[in-house]
Amino acid sequence: MRRKILHRLLPAFVAMFLTACAAVGPDYVKPELPEPADWHTELQDGLIGEPPAPDILTAWWAALDDPILTRLVERAIQGNLDLAQARSRVREARARRGISRAGLFPALDASGSVTKSRSSENSGTGKEVDLYAAGFDAGWEIDVFGGVRRSVEAAEGDLQSSREDLNDVLVSLLAEVALNYVDARTFQTRLDVAEANLNAQEETYALIRSRYEAGLSDALDLQQARYNLEDTRSQIPSLRTGLEEAKNRLAVLIGESPGAVHDELAEPQPIPVTPLTVAVGVPADTLRRRPDVRKAERDLAAQTARIGEAVADLYPKFSLAGSIGLESLSSGSWLKSASRTWSIGPGVSWNVFDAGAIRSNIEVQTALQEQALLAYEVTVLGALEDVENALTAYAEEQVRRDILVDAVEAADLAVKLAQDKYKAGLVDFSNVLDSERSLLSFQDQLAQSDGTVTSNLIALYKALGGGWDPSSPMEETVQ
Repeated sequence: MRRKILHRLLPAFVAMFLTACAAVGPDYVKPELPEPADWHTELQDGLIGEPPAPDILTAWWAALDDPILTRLVERAIQGNLDLAQARSRVREARARRGISRAGLFPALDASGSVTKSRSSENSGTGKEVDLYAAGFDAGWEIDVFGGVRRSVEAAEGDLQSSREDLNDVLVSLLAEVALNYVDARTFQTRLDVAEANLNAQEETYALIRSRYEAGLSDALDLQQARYNLEDTRSQIPSLRTGLEEAKNRLAVLIGESPGAVHDELAEPQPIPVTPLTVAVGVPADTLRRRPDVRKAERDLAAQTARIGEAVADLYPKFSLAGSIGLESLSSGSWLKSASRTWSIGPGVSWNVFDAGAIRSNIEVQTALQEQALLAYEVTVLGALEDVENALTAYAEEQVRRDILVDAVEAADLAVKLAQDKYKAGLVDFSNVLDSERSLLSFQDQLAQSDGTVTSNLIALYKALGGGWDPSSPMEETVQ
């Protein structure tokens, strides 16, 4: 009676023992890094320290109020090839996690065979024998020390890392689409400036030529007007080249052939105007949102689990194997109870000597964890640097643009005054040339500055981790 009770209680004790066994190796704890309470850069020119609204940061391009840009962003999400590769990497990581999880469960194989054999007459009976066999073989490595569980943790970390990589690709993609769109509009604006100045200089050249033909001006004034005109004309081809390159880059970013967006961008449009205020929050908010920081943290978690996976190899491995089937020398009796076969039993294996290979592997995984931690710290510092630089660039470029606005107004007035004084014979033609060249230079710089202000805002949104929704998995929303 006592033996029967022991046999009944033994499985329960074994189950309790297995459940109580904790996985070997270090448990992951997210590192606590010192975070500044606020940005070092002084917030000015529309920058405020309030937390940005989640919907605004998720779809920041809507703040530029440009329907064409919004359509291009939507097409990029659907068609960009880098994004498609990132989605494929997520699917790969999910499948690898499934492979790791399969190690937690028993494996079951089915087999069946029909064989015909004949023994030697010199060593046996010389008779022909038929053997009918079918059955199931099962095996289960019991994860006593948690090596399989640690491998599942590592695979889960890899999956989460690949998801954050997808988010990071999305953030960079949308910023690149917007930046190239702003480049295209900036080149169009600069072309308009150059062509307007070219028309004005053609009128000046025609005036000087008529005065030269009437004997009121000399050949020097005529040639100076001519080279000033041709200098402006020479700038137009390079601007057109830049415009074509921006359009072609946009087409590739949305997953289409170069030339696909030319008709859509054929009509010049103003450079998108930035909103009056931009909420940037605090450093802690940015670090929680940035996909590259989140990815680095998940890489660290996965590598920490791999240390435990390596440590588990130091311990014995327990397994349980069994089989059940039918064997018979006759097909007629194959399915009868007398043909039943079965076996079951535990097993243990332990690597008692490997010349230090397991411990060396533990050292390798530990060193890789240290590298992952350092990579995480570098990523955090880099994220803070990106935002600080973007804040400074956005604010300072607005100051520069305001100065250029005043410079353009002064240069435009100087051109009119120089032309009037030249016609009155009070100054020579070099004053007109200098003022016209200055006007073209300042107008071109102002057009570039307008584009740079908007581009810097885009760079700021990218640095803040904008362009994706943390509340929804990207591999589902980006299809």
